[in-house]
Amino acid sequence: MTATGILLVSCPDQPGIVAAVASFVAAHGGNVIDLQQHTDHTDSAFFQRVEFELDHVDLGREEIADAFAPVADRYAMQWSLRFSDERLRVGVLASKEPHCLQDTLNRWRTGELPVDVTVVVSNHPDHAELARWFGVPYHHVPIVDGDRATQEERVREALIDHGVDLVVLARYMQVLSPELCAAWPERIINIHHSFLPAFIGAAPYRRAKERGVKLVGATAHYVTEELDDGPIIEQDVVRVDHRHSVDDLTLLGADVERVVLSRAVLWHCQDRIIRYGNQTVVF
Repeated sequence: MTATGILLVSCPDQPGIVAAVASFVAAHGGNVIDLQQHTDHTDSAFFQRVEFELDHVDLGREEIADAFAPVADRYAMQWSLRFSDERLRVGVLASKEPHCLQDTLNRWRTGELPVDVTVVVSNHPDHAELARWFGVPYHHVPIVDGDRATQEERVREALIDHGVDLVVLARYMQVLSPELCAAWPERIINIHHSFLPAFIGAAPYRRAKERGVKLVGATAHYVTEELDDGPIIEQDVVRVDHRHSVDDLTLLGADVERVVLSRAVLWHCQDRIIRYGNQTVVF
């Protein structure tokens, strides 16, 4: 497949933005193959994703950003440029539950996730054989004598050593420090059941059953310093009723978690997400 450039743009809404970006691409020989945009009329904010072919562009890849900078300055844009054949290096963090880790590794191996999974890190030894089967280095980093700070520093070192661009929390049941969040800003994706905040803590599906819920769901979001309060990327649900047991709810929830996490990771890697305050615009 032909490599493309992907521009993500956000700025105050004003006349001429679409024409300016399209004209820039055309003036340098690019061919726009996908263009999506959104205007938030409440805040007068404009968002755009532009994907263009590189075959006939008269600039080197390293020159495109500098050439585009005057256009961005004219409209006070926040923007990013990436290329579709540049694969992100992903580190996966997991605890005991295997379903999201296994699904992420499988989607990577089958080519559904266009990334390079470079390391799996866990505070438990349970998934070493799984990682070995997929050919991914596995780091077991336990919490010793309650020393979470030392454990997290070792996790951080493992991610850095493996050149990780994006961190995926595949049911990693540890709270990340502000320092770790700051090391990968808007590049840590978490998955959790959608019962939050109603059923925080242990045994959420048991307590959901006791409450008689009618929906089981999951939420993928970027991790910030505020626990489970980062910008939401994707959510989904499945209906349940009185006939479903706690085990049924747990299995259904695990299925939704797999799908929602994989969508969020895919969209991030395809440069389809723009953060907007504590929200996201997903193209």
